[in-house]
Amino acid sequence: MVGRSTVKDAQVVVIGGGIIGIAVAAYLAEAGRDVLVLDRSGICEETSAGNAGALAFSDVLPLAHKNMLAQVPRWLADPLGPLSIPPAYLPKLLPWLWRFMRAGRPSTFEEAVSAQVAMMTLAEREWSGLMTRSSTGHMLREDGSLELYESEAEFRAAQEGWKLRRRYHIPFRHLERDEIAECQPGLSDRFVRGTFAPGWKTVSDPQRLGQAVWAHAERHGARFMPATVVSAKTEGEGVAVSLAGGKKLACEKLVIAAGAWSRPFAAAFGDRVPLETERGYNTTLPAGAFDVKRQLIFSSHGFVVTPLDSGLRIGGAVELGGLKRPPNFSRSRAMLEKAARFLPGLKTEGGRQWMGYRPSMPDSLPVIDRARNEPRVLYAFGHGHLGLTQAAATGRLIRDLVLEQSASIDLRPFRAGRFRGDG
Repeated sequence: MVGRSTVKDAQVVVIGGGIIGIAVAAYLAEAGRDVLVLDRSGICEETSAGNAGALAFSDVLPLAHKNMLAQVPRWLADPLGPLSIPPAYLPKLLPWLWRFMRAGRPSTFEEAVSAQVAMMTLAEREWSGLMTRSSTGHMLREDGSLELYESEAEFRAAQEGWKLRRRYHIPFRHLERDEIAECQPGLSDRFVRGTFAPGWKTVSDPQRLGQAVWAHAERHGARFMPATVVSAKTEGEGVAVSLAGGKKLACEKLVIAAGAWSRPFAAAFGDRVPLETERGYNTTLPAGAFDVKRQLIFSSHGFVVTPLDSGLRIGGAVELGGLKRPPNFSRSRAMLEKAARFLPGLKTEGGRQWMGYRPSMPDSLPVIDRARNEPRVLYAFGHGHLGLTQAAATGRLIRDLVLEQSASIDLRPFRAGRFRGDG
């Protein structure tokens, strides 16, 4: 039993060595806490290794917005399109989909946008500070993003979202056809309009950035243990974490940052969160496949193209299929084929395919909170497409909670129980 006389293995144990978990560890280690990170694979070896590398500070619209919802029927009709739901998984998914549709209601949507703006403002500020402290500023690229439209109708359909961003003073500039070529030479002439967002940033390689932030955390005393966590529960005046193989660790506080695997851990502490898994796919082509100047966003097709130090990454799309189904790399190939049409001359040989699991909540907001039944347990998961973007903000907010300081933003929109009682 964990009690007053029991020797703790760490003051704080973090379950999850992805970008969220290591950002949490970095902030807590900087604050002088003894932190131990547990992960079955390593530091940024799974979902955080293969993301699109965006610090998408202007991406404040929940996925359940009108333009997106209007495209769902067309997307679902294409098994290799931007959105796929395996028929066998649909019954299990229905409660999440119902909450997702409700998140698009005007009042709920506006509240989510306001919360996301606050989170993004904090994220940009905290990433700036963390990159300075971890000497990773050279990995930041401030080239903006270019969103592309194939018709005037498609461009008009996106205007409601851009008007909403303007309300929150997020800068952008709409481009005519001739201006698109100046922003990104070599594009297909099928694109008639574009939107340039200067505040959208990328990193040279998301996995290398994560590992560099971890090195900073290690310099402040954070530790890592490769381990598969089986369960966690309160014991005495601490928290006990059980590992595969029978080993048990004791800590004063526990942070659950296990991404798409977080749901059963939260349930053990009284919180039934509607966390679902978006399976994302990509192909990373060798460097030199095409001279892409900045991240290109093909929103109607659900994917982006990002220039990285490690190559050209083409990926995105959403497959709501849980954690157990095998990958369907036909989705990666479909995006690559489209990219070849959109970027004439793209060298498509030698690519590396990848699939990762995005932990997504119906309202596109993460869970950052204390557990319902145990204040020594904290949650930091559910960031969906925005884990890298919001990692530093999440690290700051968890540090605020651990140190029992006032949170940097209002955390009520991010509480674990916000869907409780909604049916």
